[in-house]
Amino acid sequence: MSPAGLVPLAGEVRDYAWGRVGGIRGALGQPPGTGPEAELWLGAHAGAPSRALEAAAAWTDLAVWEQRSGESLPYLMKLLAAASPLSLQAHPSTEQARAGYAREEAAGVPLGAPERSYQDPHAKPEIIVAVEDGFDALCGFRPVEEVLALLDTLAGLLDDPAVGVWRDRVVSAPGQGDVAGQTGSGVGAAVAWLLSGDPEVERLVRALGEEDLDGLPERDADLVRLLTAHHPGDPGIAVALMLNRVRLAAGEALWLPAGNVHAYLSGLGVEVMGPSDNVLRGGLTGKHVDVPELLRVLDFTPGPPPRLAPVEVAPGVRVYRPSTQASGADVPWQLLHVTGSADVATGSPSIALVLAGEFTLGAGEATLTLRRGDACFVDQAGPVRIEGAGDLYLATTTT
Repeated sequence: MSPAGLVPLAGEVRDYAWGRVGGIRGALGQPPGTGPEAELWLGAHAGAPSRALEAAAAWTDLAVWEQRSGESLPYLMKLLAAASPLSLQAHPSTEQARAGYAREEAAGVPLGAPERSYQDPHAKPEIIVAVEDGFDALCGFRPVEEVLALLDTLAGLLDDPAVGVWRDRVVSAPGQGDVAGQTGSGVGAAVAWLLSGDPEVERLVRALGEEDLDGLPERDADLVRLLTAHHPGDPGIAVALMLNRVRLAAGEALWLPAGNVHAYLSGLGVEVMGPSDNVLRGGLTGKHVDVPELLRVLDFTPGPPPRLAPVEVAPGVRVYRPSTQASGADVPWQLLHVTGSADVATGSPSIALVLAGEFTLGAGEATLTLRRGDACFVDQAGPVRIEGAGDLYLATTTT
């Protein structure tokens, strides 16, 4: 029986179609299942609150813990295992989420309905930390000069006037495109056109899928082939060519603030995000795509991939803090990656997940040993003693 204050947890495995077969249980060192395993949720979100594995615990799951304690966990932790591309997507700011949620509630759109965009009134900024080498992702808009160079090459390959229309949209001045006046950039006008349902776009995307694309940079040709294999004819394929593609080594991370467009293509990673399930999709999916709302939420500012460098705070302890970025200044949570014995300080109740090795956690008088695949909840802020070696991920807030 575990002492009060350190409670073993079980999270729910989500079987989304893009998940690796047996991916989550395999990563946890458990016998893998035979179907896709996409995400393990660890948190209090009403969609899948983590359960207490201790009969003596004063609560059955973390949603009940929130109700009884009067506290709210400001984060949701996930283990993600992608075998194929996720949808192109972005997440709203707090203000956008509150307004969108209230609007859909007033309109009587049921929670969970396929056409609903806002499942809760919360923002969902997030980080993803690669657990294995080769985590493959799209994130943020490429520099405009890269997009124009790509389109110039495509114009020579496809001999389709739609490529010229696409290019004209990218270089349009504010006010000349559907959303360019809002974004101050032709990038927004180009995305709005690509997602407009224009027959020219349909023809262009079909041609992209049929062309061998010799002459394109291999990373772009490979991306078109990959996305066409999973989502033939989807206009998101064209939008994806305007995004940065990045492959993360183990331990490297991306910071995805409100409005950042992204899509994970494959890989295993640990995510921490706001406690929300609000997703505005922009293609590469059979699910609801709310183009007007997506265009209102997207940040079209081009630039390099939004990497997040960890800070080594002690031997064997690295921390990923969104608050080190201007766009994450108000984000209270952080993720610690612990590989050896250490004393860490937490600013809130915390969730720990072990993916390799063995660790013993101590909080006050309580101790609990975690092995690969184990998770636990530390129900109070304060110092946590960690002894052992391997890979332990700890979600908490800054002190």
